[in-house]
Formats: sequence, C-alpha cells, structure tokens
Amino acid sequence: MKQGFQIVMITTVLMVACCQSGIAQKKTGYKDPAAPVTSRINDLLSRMTLEEKVGQLSVLLGWDMYSKTGNAVKASEEFKKAIAEQHTGMLWATLRADPWTKKTLLTGLTPELAAKATNAIQKYAIENSRLNIPMLLAEECAHGHMAIGTTVFPTSIGQSSTWNPDLIREMAAAIAMEARLQGAHIGYGPVLDLAREPRWSRVEETYGEDPVLNSRMGEAMVRGFQGNNLKSGFNIASTLKHFTAYGVPEGGHNGGSVAVGTRELFQSYLPPFKAAVKAGALSVMTAYNSIDGIPCSANHFLLTDLLRKQWDFNGFVVSDLGSISGLVSNHQVASNATEGASMAINAGLDADLSGYGYGPALLDAFKKGLVSTSVLDTAVARVLRIKFEMGLFENPYVDVKKAAKTVRNDAHVALARKVASASLVLLKNKNNVLPLSRQLKKIAVIGPNADNIYNQLGDYTAPQDENAVVTVLEGIKAHAGKELEVQFAKGCAIRDTTSSGIAEAVALAKNSEVAVVVLGGSSARDFKTEYLNTGAAQVKATDAAVSDMESGEGYDRATLDLMGRQLELLQKIVNTGTPVVLVLIKGRPLNLNWAADHVDAIVDAWYPGQEGGNAIADVLFGKSNPAGRLPISIPKSVGQLPVYYNLKKPTNHSYVEVDGKPLYPFGYGLSYTSFEYSNLNIAVSGAQDNLVVKVKLEVKNTGKRDGDEVVQLYIVDKVSSVVTPVKQLKKFKRLSLKSGEQQVLEFELNADDLKLFNQQMNWVLEPGDFTLILGGSSDDVRLQRDFNVQ
Repeated sequence: MKQGFQIVMITTVLMVACCQSGIAQKKTGYKDPAAPVTSRINDLLSRMTLEEKVGQLSVLLGWDMYSKTGNAVKASEEFKKAIAEQHTGMLWATLRADPWTKKTLLTGLTPELAAKATNAIQKYAIENSRLNIPMLLAEECAHGHMAIGTTVFPTSIGQSSTWNPDLIREMAAAIAMEARLQGAHIGYGPVLDLAREPRWSRVEETYGEDPVLNSRMGEAMVRGFQGNNLKSGFNIASTLKHFTAYGVPEGGHNGGSVAVGTRELFQSYLPPFKAAVKAGALSVMTAYNSIDGIPCSANHFLLTDLLRKQWDFNGFVVSDLGSISGLVSNHQVASNATEGASMAINAGLDADLSGYGYGPALLDAFKKGLVSTSVLDTAVARVLRIKFEMGLFENPYVDVKKAAKTVRNDAHVALARKVASASLVLLKNKNNVLPLSRQLKKIAVIGPNADNIYNQLGDYTAPQDENAVVTVLEGIKAHAGKELEVQFAKGCAIRDTTSSGIAEAVALAKNSEVAVVVLGGSSARDFKTEYLNTGAAQVKATDAAVSDMESGEGYDRATLDLMGRQLELLQKIVNTGTPVVLVLIKGRPLNLNWAADHVDAIVDAWYPGQEGGNAIADVLFGKSNPAGRLPISIPKSVGQLPVYYNLKKPTNHSYVEVDGKPLYPFGYGLSYTSFEYSNLNIAVSGAQDNLVVKVKLEVKNTGKRDGDEVVQLYIVDKVSSVVTPVKQLKKFKRLSLKSGEQQVLEFELNADDLKLFNQQMNWVLEPGDFTLILGGSSDDVRLQRDFNVQ
C-alpha cells in the first residue's frame, strides 16, 4: 500500500512538473528557436520593463568592458555596472585598440583573448540580466577588423581604385570572418560618402567621387559581410556610413555644414545608400551634418519616409558617436538632452552610439509623453530582430581555438597583397622607366614613407606586430635578390621641418642607378595626440612635437601641398639626374604638379595595407602590371575645387592662372601594355521601364605584356528638362587580357541608368538623344556614339 502511494505521488509530481514546464515554456516563448522571429520579438517586448527597453538602445563604448590579467580575461566591473544600472544591450569597439582607447599590443587582446573576452561579456550579460538577453557587439571593419592581430587591407579609397567589386566582396568576407570569430556581430562599413572635397580629413575612408562606383563597392561590401546566412558564424551585419552627404563639408571641415540641394541629394548622394540597402544592409549610421537646416540624426524624412517607406529598409538605424547629444551642443536645435532624445527617436533613429544620447534622457522623454510606447517598442524591436536573426539567443559564444587559428591566416594575407596590387595606380611612366630593369645593380629607396609601417596603413588601424607589415623598403629588398644593392635614407619627415637628412638622401641618390622616393601623408595616430570624445583628433597648429599625421578623422587641410620638406627632398633628388620613381602613400589627393612635370614615373598607392610593400615592389619590378584607376580626380590647385568629373553643365572654363581641368581625371590610370577598342554596337529595345540598351564592343591587348584594362561606360543626356552632369559613369568592367588577346565585352543599360530627377521631384526617363562614351577614363574617349530613346 505504501509503495502504491509513492507511485501515485511520484506520478502526480511528474504531472505537475510537466505542467509547470509547459507553463514556463509558454512564458518564455521568445526563447523558442522554432517560433517565428516576429513572435519572439513581440513576446520578449511584452516582458520588458521601460528601463530594459531603453537599455537595449544604448551602445556603450566597449574597450573598458573587459579586464585582462595575463592570459585571463573577464567582464570588467564597469560592464557589470552597465548591466545592472543601464541594462545595456549593445557595445561598440570592444576589441578596438589604438591611442584613443589606450589599448596597446600589451594591454589589448590577441584574437584568442578577444574571443575569450566576448565570451565572458556574453556569459555575464546573459546570466545577470532578468530576461537573459545576449549582447550585440559592433566593431570598425572598413579595411579590416580594427583589432590586434587581424588582416589590414588597403583603405577604402584604395579598394575602389581596383574597380573590381568581386575582389572587394571576397575581401569583405575575409574581414567578416575575422571579426565574427572573435565575437563581433556588426561591422561598421562601408563608408558611402561621396568624396568631392579632398581637403576633408576622411577621404581615405570613402570610395571616391562617383555614385555608381560607390554603389557597386558598397553592394560588394554588404554582400561580403553578410553572406547568405547570419547564423553561419562567419558573417556580420553591415552598417552603412554616414547617412548622408557627409563627405562634402564646406571648407573641408569634418562634420561641418553641407550645401546640397534636394535634386543633387537624390541624384548623387543617396544612390549608393539605396543600392546598399537593396543589397540587404541591416544597419545604417546617421551623419553628423545637417541638410537644409535639419540634422541627419533628427531627420524624419531621411530616416523614416525615405529609408523605410520608400526603400523598405528593415534593419536598425544607429547614431554616429555622440550625434544625438550634438542636437543640443552642436546644431542647437534641441534645448536639452530630453528634447534631443525625443527628436532623434521620433525621427526614426533607433540606437544611440554613446550611451548618453538616450539612457536617462530617453526615459525622461517617455515619462513626459514626448515619446510613445509604439515608437519605443518599434526601435527596440529593430535591434532585437538582429539578435534573433543571428541566432544569439541560442548560440552567443565563439570558438576560442578557431579564432586563434583563423584570424590573419595565410590566405587572408595573400588576399591583402592581391587587393593592394590591384589598387595601385600608375600615373606617369616616362620612357618606360617602369618596370625596373633586372640589370640594375644599385637602387636608392628614400623618403619618410619608405620604411614606416603605420604610415602605410591608414586610419582605423590597430597596433601592429612589426613583422606582420611589409614596408616598401622591405618589399623591394625581398625582390632585389643578391645582385641588386638596396640602400635607404629617410630624407625628411612628413610634416616636421626641424630636422632633415636631405643631404644624406641626395648623396645616396647620386650614387644609385635609380631612386625610389616614397612620399605622401599619414593617418598614423600617436599617444601624444589629444582626441575629442567622438574619436576625432584635436589638431593643434602650435604642437611642439609634430607628428606625421596630416590625414585621418579630424585632420582637415587648407592646402593639398606635400607637407614639411618633402617637395624640397624630391626636387633635390631629381636634380641629381638619377631616374626617379615617386611612390605616393597617402589618404587624399595631393598637389603633384611639380612631380608630374619633372619625375620619371609616379605610382599612387593610397594606404595599401599590411602587404603594401610587397604589392608596390611587384609593380615596380613588373611582377604585376598596374591597372588601378583613380576613383577621385586629382586637382592642380585647391582654387579649382570642386573639380569632380561629373559636375553639372556647363563645363568648367579656365582660370587666369590655370585651366579648369584636373591634373589627373577620375578613372585615370596607365598600364605596362596598351589596349585597343573597336566594333561598337548599340541596340535599343523597349520603352520606359522596359527599356534595354545593349552595348557590345571588342577590346584587344595590343602590347607585349599581359594586363588588365578597366573599360568605363559614360552617358551624356544631350537635352533634358533639368540640368544634368556633363557626363555620368554608368557601367564598368575590369578584364584581364593576355598579350594579343581580344575579348568581346557586353554591357546592358536599363531605364534606371538613364532616368533623371525631374522638376516635379520624380524619377523619369525622358525621350531623346543620349551620347554613349567608352574609354579608359572619364577624359579618355575611345568609342563614342549617339542613340535615341523613344
């Protein structure tokens, strides 16, 4: 009898337990991976407090959220406090290392330790938050994950110089893999600002001056980052920067006012963002600037009407660092933090990169009725959607061993060299000085950028193991072998004029058969520079110790001249009579007038990344044939600005001192071989939205070397109801041709390629005549023909 009673009791307990388990499962429906994402979001939202919701929208600065002791890493007391008091749901730049964050090779994290750190952060957040919500971690990823031990690729201006979206997509996938394996979920990038103001400090972060080239590069980055499965463990969400028209500040002042009309906004500045959104981008970052008096971070038309209603964007919008607070302090359109927070979130800005733009201010705005429950829940839902779609509720952790093994692997280093080689632009090659003769016995390598690892990497770069970066000097030595003697002299600094080794460099050039002079600029930050709370450098003209830095966020220029005594160094070396090859490592177009007239050969490398030295040496010695093309025009004078190729009609006329043309136009670049275009055929069919214009031509390598040609197709709208550009890039293709090889190339234009934004502010295809131009640059007409649209 007793045994039977025990069986009944056990059965009853099991039934109650099962019942309770069922109730518990119903209560935590958001944890059910089989449930639809929308259902999981709604269920979780229904359980969250006001404070927890606001916390999900706060993106705190992440580098202080871990503590490191030897090889042990754990969540820091600051992070524990953020979870307890702010319920924060996102971090930014947790793995970032640079002078601003004060994370060095010693105090920062290797990829293995980075994976341990993000795992520790996730574990603490999940176990110590009421609803066990995982963290969302964002990192800077424009030309490599900005963390110690990752692969450093060329900066974006170099990436676009490849004119090869497929290659950039491959690069983006490698960056995403390295970031995700260390625990990141979002990559900030691509930067889609049009760079039409070269004095601006952030030109290096852009893809140049053209909306079509920017669009194709942006699409490639988004698809490479995100892949086809966010749960793959190798992909990250892409954040588009900076929405919008950020790259043309008046006077070149970073974050300054822009003067852009509505039609120009739609025709030039918005298309790259639209293309990237259509490619699937899951996040967008607002810009610091205002447009027509409305700050981008409080612009309802941009963030809601356009982005969501017209473009069907389904991701989340994040502020740039401190830009919500900037509504009060900078733009002065809000009287206090509460008002600024309400303006931003009501406009459609979901997440606050800073942690102080929303937080208490948003709580206050909600309690005062300035923000509705619907608006708040919508913003939170957009953030939670990414967490669910990435599978973070089921699998928030990463494999530490895999991170240690895979980040900066041999394949990624080889890819960095491939991208750098493809990005190099040959601007001049008098008497075929390049490639360098194999008969040379003595070569001089001279200049401040010839053997400086940080000067060739660009902004948003972490501290580096010196053995991981190949400088120009090292690349040349590796190619030289035993027969060629290579000697080096720095000559001068980038900016500092107080000391100089010009005499030593000149003597070295005199006794050499050729001098490779490596000049330009630098975005290399140092620990002496002071930084604003946005991370931009605070420039002081009276600094006693002058760093090389003349580019990078915050370093705007009044001129584009070579700084310091660089031009003096170049002139004295040229005067020795020794043939000179000028290699430029820099982040923006510089004044090359004297060099263009007097130097034998010029190679533009931008910031070529960790394999830049090998890539440059490959080109100098002819191992690779340069085929990079300029993504931005190089002016003769700042007095010409703006000098972008696709200006509105009428064409520029000459000044008293100089003509109106750039020194080197958009799309320009030379090769060690030659190409011939022929047999153009244009076939027009359909009308309006069904219009198809098929273009066919033949391209032949008529030289003695194998090489790549970048075929560029431009359109001129001959008569239009509104003023249109003098010409517009519409299609391009980089193709490889062996010596003597001929290839048939086809392009297809559709209605969208020929539409304009008319007087009624609508996109329309107007009937009429168009001129089609094919060539090797915006100023190189190889084939041209008119066609008519009925």
